[in-house]
Amino acid sequence: MTEQPPAPYKQLRRPLDDRMVAGVCSGIARYFGIDPVLVRIGFVVLAIVTWGVALVAYPVLMIVMPDERAAAAPNWRDPSDPNWGQPPTPPPAA
Repeated sequence: MTEQPPAPYKQLRRPLDDRMVAGVCSGIARYFGIDPVLVRIGFVVLAIVTWGVALVAYPVLMIVMPDERAAAAPNWRDPSDPNWGQPPTPPPAA
């Protein structure tokens, strides 16, 4: 019986195609699988309820969350892979 590899973990990233300001709300929405408009409305409500204190979180998240471009980093291979010593196969052409 062969075990299936674990699913890759979800990554919180700012998308390049669905941005209003910096893509923070859209990235959070993609991470949780909900509509970005709901996250944006929730952020505005949170900013109003906290008298603007929540507005500090947006620039912090903008700095901390990487762009999707950073996802192009090389995928590290598993040392227990039988093809470890061979060169990696290139990704399929789009």
